[in-house]
Amino acid sequence: MVLSACQPNNASPTPAATNPTTTPPPAAETPPEPDIPTFRYKIVNTYPHDPQAFTQGLEFHDGDLYEGTGLKGKSSLRRVELRTGRILQIHRLPSEYFGEGITILGDKLYQLTWQNGVCFVYDRRAFRQITQFRYDGEGWGLTNDGKHLIMSDGSEVITFRDPDTFAEVRRITVRAQGKPVKNLNELEYIEGEIWANIWYSDIIARIDPSTGIVKAWVDLEGLPVPNRDIEAVLNGIAYDRQNKRIFVTGKNWSKLFEIELVPPRNAAPTQDDATR
Repeated sequence: MVLSACQPNNASPTPAATNPTTTPPPAAETPPEPDIPTFRYKIVNTYPHDPQAFTQGLEFHDGDLYEGTGLKGKSSLRRVELRTGRILQIHRLPSEYFGEGITILGDKLYQLTWQNGVCFVYDRRAFRQITQFRYDGEGWGLTNDGKHLIMSDGSEVITFRDPDTFAEVRRITVRAQGKPVKNLNELEYIEGEIWANIWYSDIIARIDPSTGIVKAWVDLEGLPVPNRDIEAVLNGIAYDRQNKRIFVTGKNWSKLFEIELVPPRNAAPTQDDATR
């Protein structure tokens, strides 16, 4: 509101100045995200895998595989010889714990539990427990980017945590073309991306760790796994950084596969399965 200054009685009030009415320009529309490419695979090598291992976490380090297994009374932490599948070292969790994802950062090995709210921290070489952390909610997958632990909880959220305190540093919501991608399970950090198994599917999401946007899918349908039942889902990604090898396996699978990616198709027919 504009108030005129006081005027003599015989003076006409000076009208307030007005600005011409202008119509603001229309808001720019957000451009749609491009189609998400889908990679297929070819099998490079096949290795034996313990069919009794309910795989919840997988990591490659110094030539060996490290594996976390689940189920109450059967959960363990293992070091496994790649070529033979032979268990070289094992630590069994107390029967009340359901083991989940694992990751190695420095000389420490971290192992989540599903609904116990506990992350165990071990000396990597001796499998001796150093400490443990508490957290709220469920623990599913675990990896690291060399600085932070990266954790999934079965939702569309991925949390970055301080490896010394397990305090939350930040979080991202994983989305594909605007839709949340839920059921994120076992994780691996590969060449600047977070790779996430999507529970009850043969799909891996390749995620931008800064934005949470899915950059690509990897469709592993058709891996030759004998006697695979409904619970024997794909759930294990490991990466040999030195030789750039990718390994995958699943719960109670008798095989572990080294794969190479095949250039993507134009379409992504499995996207609806991944985002439902």
